[in-house]
Amino acid sequence: MVLVTAAQRRISARIAAIKESATLAVDAKAKALQAAGEPVIGFGAGEPDFPTPAHIVEAAVAACRNPAMHRYTPTPGLPALREAIAVKTKRDSGYDVRAAQVLVTNGGKHAVYNTFQALCDPGDEVLVPAPFWTTYPESITLAGGVAVEIATDEMSGFRVTVEQLEAARTERTKVLLFVSPSNPTGAVYPPDEVEAIGRWAVEHGIWVVTDEIYEHLTFGGHRFVSMPTVVPELADTCVVLNGVAKTYAMTGWRVGWMIGPDDVIKAASNLQSHSTSNVSNVAQAAALAAVGGDLQAVAEMRNAFERRGKLMHSLLVGIPGVTCLEPQGAFYCFPGFHGVLGKEIGGRRPQTTLELCELLLEQAKVALVPGEAFGAPGWCRLSFALGDDDLGEGVGRIADALASAR
Repeated sequence: MVLVTAAQRRISARIAAIKESATLAVDAKAKALQAAGEPVIGFGAGEPDFPTPAHIVEAAVAACRNPAMHRYTPTPGLPALREAIAVKTKRDSGYDVRAAQVLVTNGGKHAVYNTFQALCDPGDEVLVPAPFWTTYPESITLAGGVAVEIATDEMSGFRVTVEQLEAARTERTKVLLFVSPSNPTGAVYPPDEVEAIGRWAVEHGIWVVTDEIYEHLTFGGHRFVSMPTVVPELADTCVVLNGVAKTYAMTGWRVGWMIGPDDVIKAASNLQSHSTSNVSNVAQAAALAAVGGDLQAVAEMRNAFERRGKLMHSLLVGIPGVTCLEPQGAFYCFPGFHGVLGKEIGGRRPQTTLELCELLLEQAKVALVPGEAFGAPGWCRLSFALGDDDLGEGVGRIADALASAR
């Protein structure tokens, strides 16, 4: 018989098992060191360094002065915003949905959480290609689901294949999580692969949860394709996740959404009615101005990100022992450090990227997120959503620190 102490009973086992967000933890540590006067350069947070466009801010200011916005509003979102999201989805991805299929959430993370709560029963398996964003497995586990990780690597361009998915499928498989462009790798699936995976899901009656938060951030000849657009038969077993955070530099405004079949949206709305009720009306008004406007500011940010991504990639591949695919989308490089692990660096021999990141933060004053957080030991994620000077200086510090590797 196992005795449980009073201290152990203070926190529920379910919540105690949740891991802290590694990306937010790295960002918080970097900012704390900066506040203490340390010259730390942070590559951790997935956050545009641009201000929210002025017309969006002005819409929020106007909403603050509108007494109607001082009251409760419908849990699924302001009707005008839900309609605008449906119109924007048709405009940007060709996916034709109704406003009633949209649930506005408190950021993209809330959409992820609501979705898996609505879909998963205990023991249901969710196929999760790795590397993956840190929040996905935690949300799946909180819903009682089982995250089944499927490894990808540089050889496959960090893209999962239908053959891998089929090999991982069991009688308990209910959901496939699909993300393109990818956080953390920057990989973008070409249209034929998106279609093939979608048709595989339809064939086996598997739900697809597709996170499209980086839809507008693709580079070169790579382009975003929405799976339910190229595989219309998938619509009844598909949930699309999105939000304003990355596209419109609105991470702090906390507005996301999920789009899905009526019964899923109704169930998720019921859940949200007991957890958060409506999203802040002021933030919703800002989001309405964002999705209802043009994409000029978005194009300017994308151009800057593409230039920075190429710069960071060129600097990283110039470091002996480091490999890196050129980012195709989002705003991350995902270099491999296998060639330097185990070597002596600054008087230590880091065996993992977790240990390497600790060394680089301490000795080089550079903060990056270890691949262990993304289910990919040996790699690290570096955001290039920061100014050119800091980008060059930060990667330069990494190069200088690794130059002594023996």
